[in-house]
Amino acid sequence: MRWLALPLLLLAAPALAQTGTAPLATAGQPRIEAGLGAGGGWLPDYPAAEQNHLQGLAFPYLIYRGEILRSDDQGVRGRFYNSDAIGLDLSFSGAFPSSSDDNRAREGMADLDWQGEVGPALRLTLWRDPATRQRLNLELPVRAVFSSDLTSVSYRGLTASPELAYERLDLFRPGGRFRIGAGPLFATGRLMDYFYRVGPEDVRPGRPEYDAEAGYLGTRVQFSYRMPLTERLSLVAGGRVEAFHGATNEASPLFRDKWNTSVALGFAWSFFQSQARVSSTASPFD
Repeated sequence: MRWLALPLLLLAAPALAQTGTAPLATAGQPRIEAGLGAGGGWLPDYPAAEQNHLQGLAFPYLIYRGEILRSDDQGVRGRFYNSDAIGLDLSFSGAFPSSSDDNRAREGMADLDWQGEVGPALRLTLWRDPATRQRLNLELPVRAVFSSDLTSVSYRGLTASPELAYERLDLFRPGGRFRIGAGPLFATGRLMDYFYRVGPEDVRPGRPEYDAEAGYLGTRVQFSYRMPLTERLSLVAGGRVEAFHGATNEASPLFRDKWNTSVALGFAWSFFQSQARVSSTASPFD
């Protein structure tokens, strides 16, 4: 499961096309932008997998900077409440599919399908420095997870992933945005089963039957950096290190590595920017 690259490329990458000018320029930012993006990454097949694979994607994108619904630097989100100290969003995330034919531990088992997440995310800003455009947040998302083979959709449970995140704007050049975050990940039994359960039909030598349990999935440190190259072209890079020591389902035969590493790189080209602009008095982090 490619938990890093899909949010980075499908959700965060649309915001790559923000112009190279400072976010609080007098005219403000375009309310609507459209463009093309592409990228890829070297990514683990699922949490605690022992194998990584290359995964890539090219896609059209749309940025909308509305009062409630936004698709921007922080992904696709619905803003229920937002202030300098507290924010409440409806957040989205997702993951690429993974073929069991390409994974030794899951050989002969069902593939892991496309996955999507949606749910509320509470943000508490613990520290902010407007002069240097920095802030430290405690982010508390809870999301429902769904999977799809593009013919049907299945509910897979819930995740909770509290994260302490540092952000800095205009790093190295105007319009640059750096973020690094760390925190644990917890999941319900249904999602743990999706990753780690081995049913009677999937038992093989070295792969005994196993029923997964809800609880602690692992801890991750992740970072991303978005850099505008021109007013229309931008680059995004990201990475993640995950540790699974003490995870609830270490005993699963599908639990194969206590460390996972992911890297991803993408770019976006904005071919349309609306004449309508958002308010220049908005927070630079919005």
